[in-house]
Amino acid sequence: MTVDKPGVLLVNLGTPDAPTTAAVKRYLKQFLSDKRVVDVPDLFWQPILRGAILPFRSPRVAKLYASVWMEGGSPLLVFSQQQRDALAQKTDMPVALGMSYGNPSLQHAVDTLLDQGVTRLIVLPLYPQFSSSTVSAVWDGLYNTFRKRRTMPAIKFIRDYATHPHYIEALKDSVQRSFAEHGKPDLLLLSFHGIPQRFADQGDDYPKRCEQTYHALAAALGLSSEQIMMTYQSRFGREPWLMPYTDETIKTLPDKGIRHIQVMSPGFSADCLETLEEISGENREYFMHAGGESFHYIPALNADPLHIDMMLALVNQFKWSQPNQII
Repeated sequence: MTVDKPGVLLVNLGTPDAPTTAAVKRYLKQFLSDKRVVDVPDLFWQPILRGAILPFRSPRVAKLYASVWMEGGSPLLVFSQQQRDALAQKTDMPVALGMSYGNPSLQHAVDTLLDQGVTRLIVLPLYPQFSSSTVSAVWDGLYNTFRKRRTMPAIKFIRDYATHPHYIEALKDSVQRSFAEHGKPDLLLLSFHGIPQRFADQGDDYPKRCEQTYHALAAALGLSSEQIMMTYQSRFGREPWLMPYTDETIKTLPDKGIRHIQVMSPGFSADCLETLEEISGENREYFMHAGGESFHYIPALNADPLHIDMMLALVNQFKWSQPNQII
């Protein structure tokens, strides 16, 4: 008789192994070659990627990573490992961490769990709002991991948690702590990672999920539309992305009399280059240069106890589900 043993696989985007041009180039090559991220045919895209983007973008991005690098590695890796360890302390299920790109790989994480006898895999992509460019890429990665195996565990795949009560409560608590420390701002800005508008037009419900998070948090905090707004950051390439853009919006706020803002990025479960350098660094400079007086970045939830409690609630939903079910 096979003993049913559930295990948890946490998945995030990934990171270079080091803040060097070579490491960043390897990472970006894998990331930007994924059709979920850039869906341009290889015949056209790969020459551009290899001949122009990687040689010129990698050194610049390496310097940005170096500006936020931590003793244990990139912020995303360090905080994701802390999340894995904190969740493991709260459950008797094995917990492993894998990345869609870079290390630790999905393959390594899955092998780690299967080596411990896991027969039922509970997969939690650490993206609060579903997008085909992130969550579906995790599904693709799992397919590639298992497609050459003669067996596989039962799988429960958690699509997202954009309005989960524990998630909204954790965000609310984080905002309230920031308000208590820095004072209530003229505006709370929620900056979500962007995707091409074309993806949404083709059916990706990511912007709807972001809007649902925004409305749920605004209601929980009791803030009006004049006190809280949402934007999209980190656009790449020339085609239109979801609007309004974070950087362009921030530059206009001081002229509207908004001199004190606090910014959080609820779409990031862990702080990373896009929050620590792009938001807390680059966009802070935009705001202050435009006449702003006070800018505070509210950190991602990282390994905050309420965030870990949310993860525990999510995975526990499927700890006692039918062992032979692939959902």
